[in-house]
Amino acid sequence: MIELVEVSPRDGLQNERTILPVDTKVALIERAISAGMRRIEVASFVRPDAVPQMAGAEEVVARLRPGAARYIGLVLNKRGALRALDTAVDEIGFVCVATDTFGMRNQRQTSEQSLTEACDVLNLLQSEKREAHAMIAVAWGCPFEGSVPRDKVVAMASSLADAGSLEIGLADTIGIARPAEVEALTRLVTDAVAPLPVRVHLHDTRGMGVANALAAIRGGASVIDAAIGGTGGCPFAPGAAGNLATEDLVYALSADVEVDLDGLIATAIWLNGELSRDRASALVRAHMSHGADHAHR
Repeated sequence: MIELVEVSPRDGLQNERTILPVDTKVALIERAISAGMRRIEVASFVRPDAVPQMAGAEEVVARLRPGAARYIGLVLNKRGALRALDTAVDEIGFVCVATDTFGMRNQRQTSEQSLTEACDVLNLLQSEKREAHAMIAVAWGCPFEGSVPRDKVVAMASSLADAGSLEIGLADTIGIARPAEVEALTRLVTDAVAPLPVRVHLHDTRGMGVANALAAIRGGASVIDAAIGGTGGCPFAPGAAGNLATEDLVYALSADVEVDLDGLIATAIWLNGELSRDRASALVRAHMSHGADHAHR
C-alpha cells in the first residue's frame, strides 16, 4: 500500500491569494478525514507576516479531533519547532534546501546551514520524544540554479537519516522533474537510507504530477504528498503551479489506496469556491464535463 499525505491545508493554502479563516481550514481537514485521508499536513509554524495564509496555526491544531488522523506541523527553523512542540501535532516536519540561492530566499540560509539546522531540530525533537521528519526542497531542480547534483541530494538524505528522521522527503518544489529523473533519484535515495521510507512531494507545473508519482513509486518511494484540488505551490518559487492533485493521484492508484474519490472531488469543488478560484484538477474537469453530458441527455 502507498501512503498518501494530504497537504492542502498547508502547502495547498500558503500560495493562494485568498486567506481562509480558521473555521474553513478546520472544515477542509475534516473533509479530508471524511474522504479517508489519514496523514495530513495541517499547519506551518512560520511568521504570519511572511506567510499570512498560515496565521492561526496553533488554533487550527487545537481544534482538530485527536486520533482522527496523524497531524503534521511544518517548521523551517528552531523557533518554529519550539512553537510546534507546544501543540498536539503528532509529527513535526522540517524543510531543508538543496541549493544556496533557494535557501537564502526561502529561509535565509545556505543549503549547508539549512541541513545543519534540520539535523539540530531532529535531535531536539528526539530529545523531547516527538516524532519528526525532514524533506529536501528543490531536489530535482532550482528556479535560480537549475539542476541539482544527485550525489548532493543523496548525501543530504544520508545525513538526515543519521539524525533520526522518520522518513526522507524529496520535493520537486517547482515541478520541473521528468519521470525518468524522478525514478532515478528516488532509487538512489531509497538505496542510501534503507530501511527508512522515502516520501516524494510533487508539483504539477508541467502536467507531470501523476506520471512523476508513479515513477517515484517505481523508484522505491512509499509515501506521496498530494493536495485536494491541486491547490497551492511555493510562494518563493516563481511560476510554480499547484501541487499534484489528490484526486488525480487516487484515480491513478485506485487499487493501492482506500480513499473516497467522490468525496475528494466534492471537496475540491467546495475548496475552489472558498478560494474564489477556478483552476481545476483533471479529475474535477472530467467530473464537471461528465455532469454536463448528463444534463444534455
